[in-house]
This record gives sequence, structure tokens and C-alpha cells, in this order.
Amino acid sequence: MLKSFFLLCSGVDKNLLQGCSEGEQTKYVGIGATVFFTAVMAFIASAYALFTVFDSVYPALLFGVVWGLLIFNLDRFIVSTIRKRDNFLNELIQASPRIILAIIIAIVISKPLEIKIFEKEINTVLLKEKNAMALNNKKEVANYFQSDLDKNKTEIDSLKSEITKKETEVNRLYETYISEAEGTKGTMKLGKGPVFKEKIAKHDLAKAELDTLRKNNLDKIAEREKKAKTLQADLDKKVTDTQPIIDGFDGLMARINALGKLPLIPSLFIMLLFLAIETSPIIAKLLSPKGEYDYKLEDIETALKATLTQDKYQRELLVKTSAGMHDRVYDDISQDKKLYDLQRKKATELLELQANGFWKNRKILCDFATKTLRHEFN
Repeated sequence: MLKSFFLLCSGVDKNLLQGCSEGEQTKYVGIGATVFFTAVMAFIASAYALFTVFDSVYPALLFGVVWGLLIFNLDRFIVSTIRKRDNFLNELIQASPRIILAIIIAIVISKPLEIKIFEKEINTVLLKEKNAMALNNKKEVANYFQSDLDKNKTEIDSLKSEITKKETEVNRLYETYISEAEGTKGTMKLGKGPVFKEKIAKHDLAKAELDTLRKNNLDKIAEREKKAKTLQADLDKKVTDTQPIIDGFDGLMARINALGKLPLIPSLFIMLLFLAIETSPIIAKLLSPKGEYDYKLEDIETALKATLTQDKYQRELLVKTSAGMHDRVYDDISQDKKLYDLQRKKATELLELQANGFWKNRKILCDFATKTLRHEFN
């Protein structure tokens, strides 16, 4: 039963192969087994590839089955349509489009399995890329909010500077009126004279302005510090919201790109392995000598071709002979005087009928036109 199944996979004509030797049958069993296992590998590779995309088992398995059947049917078609010829170069030219197609299929089915085999190394590369993306994301988000943060900080610094400037002025006025009272500066007179009272009044006024300014500016500073916290919270929220996108950066394309950053040699050998598996049925068919099955198949095809060519020639000859005979028959008929007179008589009668009908129609039209004109004049 297994032998019958693999022969089915090879696309061979079982009835024709049945009369061949055991070795010839074994050759096609091997080719069919290769086609089948290539389809199995395609199923595994495509199912894993779709699982990395959808992260769901059932769609991945469904697509894997469809893809595996597609590859199976395609390989079976490729192998069954290659015909053995006496010239190897002609066989290679015949098989070259199929070999190119097999190379494309091998590359497609090898990549997902390479991703699975080098999963740990790929995860390391993706981790480095995610960390770099996270840092760049924080910088970009910070740059987005930086202008507002800088503006807010500048306003806070300006308000604090106003308070400091006013405090410096108040302290200077305090030192001035103290020095005046001690007689060390100003009028150089000890005691609290008119000048002292004037200077202490300036100090008290400045002190009152400082208290008012401090109260107003501290309120403004508190408001801007609250705004700064809000901006920082928005910044952190933006970073937090975008982090899942970075964490989810491990899809099929990301893994293929990460695979490309790994050393080439291991990945290349795996791809070559699948290329050998995929092209092995074709290469085996090309390298194998022309066997008993091939001779039988060629005999049937050439016999059919000869029969079809003969039938076509006979049909063309029949048409040509029949046409010649009809030409001679009608040529003889055309020389018959009785037939000529009869045809002439019938043609004359037909022309008379046409002429009578024409004048009858003209008379009807003229009568109708006359009645219409009389009716209009009346």
C-alpha cells in the first residue's frame, strides 16, 4: 500500500509501470517519497511561519495544509512532465524552468525553519533592537515635550528670579537704613533722623512689595510646577503606550531581518539542504538513465503522434479530393442547355415579378400623396 501511495506521488502511470522491472518501480517509488516528504517539510515550514504572524494554531495549521498540498501538486506535476531524451542538454533545457521554480520553493520553505532553528540567536538580536528602539522612542517623545517643558521651566526661573531680585533690593534698603541709624553711611549722623525715617519707609514699602510679589509668584510657580508634573506624566504615558508596539516587534519580517544579521554560513547550508531536497526528484530524474518505463512511454507517445499525423493527413486528402470532385460535377452541370434555359426562364419571371411589384407600390404611394394634397387644399 505504501508503495502504491508513493507511486501515486511520483505521478507515474501505474498500468504502464506494472509491466516494468522491480528496479524501475523502486526508482519511481523513491521519487514519489521525495515529493511527499518535500510537501511535509513545506507544511511544517509554512505552518510555523503563519504561527509567528497570527500567533494562533488553527489558522496556521489550515494554511500549512493548503500550502503543503500546493507544493505536493506542483512537485508531482514537475516530476511527471519531465521526459527522458537522448540528449542530456535538451533534458536540462526542458527542466530548467522547473529547477528555477524548485529553487524559489526551497528558499520559501527553508526560511521559516531557519528562523525556528536559530530562534535563540534571533531573540538576542531582537532584544538588542528593542532596547535601542525603546531608547530612541524615549528620546523622540522627550524631544516632542521638550519645548513645553523648557518653556515652563523658563517661566518658573523667571518668577524665582523676580523674587530674588526683589529680596536683594529689600536687603540693600535694610542695610542702608541700618547704616544711617548707626551713622556709618549716608549723613554720618548717629540716630534716627529724617533721612533714617525716609530710608526705613522705602524699605518697608519694598518689603510690602516683596511680600505681595512673593505671594503672587509662588502661586504662579506652584501652578507651573503642577503643569510640569502634568507634562512629565503625559511624557511617561506616551512612552508607556508606545512600549507594547516595541515589545511586539517580533513578527515574521522582523525575524527574517534579524536572521540576516546572523553569520551567513549556517543559514546558507540549511537553505542548500532544502534546495537539495526540493530539487532532488528533478535531479534524480535527469541523472537517471533512460529506463524501461521511459521507452514504453515514448513508444506510446510516438505511436499516438504518428496516428494523429496520419489521421490529419487523411482528412486533408479527403477534403481536397471531395472538393475536386464537386468542382468537376458542377462544371459538367453548367454545360447543360436545358438547365441553362430553365434558369433563364426562372430569372426572367423573377425580374417581371419584381418590376410589377415596384410599379404597384409606386402607384399606391402616388394615390396616397394625391389624396393628402386634396385634403389640405380643401
